[in-house]
Amino acid sequence: MSKFWSPFVKDLVPYVPGEQPKLAKLVKLNTNENPYGPSPKALAAMQAELNDSLRLYPDPNGERLKNAVAEYYDVQANQVFVGNGSDEVLAHIFHGLFQHDKALLFPDITYSFYPVYCGLYGIDFQTVALDEEFQIRVADYARPNGGIIFPNPNAPTGRVLALEAIEQILQASPDSVVVVDEAYIDFGGQSAVALVERYPNLLVTQTLSKSRSLAGMRVGLAIGSAELIEALERIKNSFNSYPLDRLAIVGAAAAFEDREYFETCREKVISSREHLISELSGLGFDILPSAANFIFARHPLKDAAELAVGLRQQGVIVRHFKQARIEQFLRISIGTPEQNQALVDALREL
Repeated sequence: MSKFWSPFVKDLVPYVPGEQPKLAKLVKLNTNENPYGPSPKALAAMQAELNDSLRLYPDPNGERLKNAVAEYYDVQANQVFVGNGSDEVLAHIFHGLFQHDKALLFPDITYSFYPVYCGLYGIDFQTVALDEEFQIRVADYARPNGGIIFPNPNAPTGRVLALEAIEQILQASPDSVVVVDEAYIDFGGQSAVALVERYPNLLVTQTLSKSRSLAGMRVGLAIGSAELIEALERIKNSFNSYPLDRLAIVGAAAAFEDREYFETCREKVISSREHLISELSGLGFDILPSAANFIFARHPLKDAAELAVGLRQQGVIVRHFKQARIEQFLRISIGTPEQNQALVDALREL
């Protein structure tokens, strides 16, 4: 702490990201990265952009990427917002679309950046408890609020909410912005983008870090009504007019255009997830139903923190949360079949 810090900075409680270890030869299953590389077409597009044009600023509006997303989801380009990772997109949403006269609602077990944003932007919030099976109870959100946000599938639980349930939440709060954070939607469930035309209060966010293997590129997006998107553009252009560089724009656009590669990798991850669930069930683990590229598992006879330490000693890293209700769970990212087998072998040793 420094005497030069403002009281605002002193009181902030920052988000703690998953560990990015520097050691080699670790099986890294802790941050939900895709085990398969980016689309070859995305890599080729980025390599082609490595030329003299880098001396010029990128397109501040990211039009090529917006058009690619709009075509993929059959929406208009003015219904698409792009930013530097979905975390930046979410930051603009918290800053500009959630109200301050009523509490923002989100699950008690969810993406831990949400309360951080509330602290950053002075937003009051209330957490809404998941049920005993760690599912969202739709009826609990039918109360006065300054906005609603939840991941679908939820993180870190991996449980998915059907579109019909999302519609009930939207209908109960027609005067509030409802944000569906779809970082993992491509691994299970239906995207709420299908509801955007019917619900002007709906905003859907996504990232290219997971299903499109571009976590190192930092590209996120939002899809909603043109009015909601205009609000985000106003904030972006008052903060950083050039959130995406030239490589990110062309690489992300090409990743959306390469549907065949996307489908192939997505199916590999889903298949590996189901196989890993079977393996861990055979070892006695209880595993929540997952529609994400990770599983959330606990063992009735083994302490989760001790398991995480034991796995690390064998060169396998998973994520352990110390939060109440889930302190006995491990979140395990889906890796390649070889990485998943290394995890299973290490667990057998433990």
